[in-house]
Amino acid sequence: MKCIIDRRAQFSASHRYWLPELSEGGNQAKFGLCAQSPGHGHNYVLYVSMVGELDEYGMVLNLSDVKQVIKREVTRQLDFSFLNDAWPEFGQTLPTTENMARVIWQRLAPHLPIVRVQLFEHPELWAEYTGNDMEAYLTISTHFSAAHRLALPQLTLEQNSEIYGKCARENGHGHNYHLEVTVKGEIDPRTGMLADLGEVQQAIEDHVVEPFDHTFLNKDIPYFAQVVPTAENIAVHIRDLLLEPIRKTGATLHKVKLIESPNNSAEVYGVEADMPSIASRTEPTFAQV
Repeated sequence: MKCIIDRRAQFSASHRYWLPELSEGGNQAKFGLCAQSPGHGHNYVLYVSMVGELDEYGMVLNLSDVKQVIKREVTRQLDFSFLNDAWPEFGQTLPTTENMARVIWQRLAPHLPIVRVQLFEHPELWAEYTGNDMEAYLTISTHFSAAHRLALPQLTLEQNSEIYGKCARENGHGHNYHLEVTVKGEIDPRTGMLADLGEVQQAIEDHVVEPFDHTFLNKDIPYFAQVVPTAENIAVHIRDLLLEPIRKTGATLHKVKLIESPNNSAEVYGVEADMPSIASRTEPTFAQV
């Protein structure tokens, strides 16, 4: 039986986005504050996912061995380093979050049966790499606060209450929505970016956060005048709003995840083919370690 396990590690490092072939003004225009000298730092959190058959001891791999491999090949070399100078790869392609995930994969692949690398630059920005050449994923998280009421306009209060329970109450209720937007694209071999991060963030702000924040969705967002603003429907609408703006940044919208509360969330994909298939009994199980 196959199983996927995850191992967490962390390191602190600094980096600078700077291309010597560009002028100071050109670097500032392209990378903004990230171009400032002498650079800036992050507390990185790394998740390495590995797959294998369960052995007679109930393990995929000996976790002590995994820990030592990640330490030897990655964290010991990067911890408290200036990333631009730490590895030769970052002399050719800048140490962006997405490119770092790719290079870490390349460093670990000869030693571990990895299937995914996730690298968190901070809790609101992380990258994922799965071994597909220069393709990577970048996730930006943000939030907005809004109220809604779950009710079909053609039904009575009693009928809506049978369907939606307390959520059908006439004056509505509110949530602090947490939104995760994942884009995918090819990493630029020089800048290390799959898209301009600032442009992606601005698209999310302009088309979702600013219009939705502190609204009564049913009344303030025209789409929800006739569509019940369930978490699922909100996620679908956000996807539709972002497809074209994200495309204009050079990336592709991969996934929208809307977390309504710690108990409820919904996710939809930019392309239905990207949605995971329904797991069968023969699919690998997952373990967090």
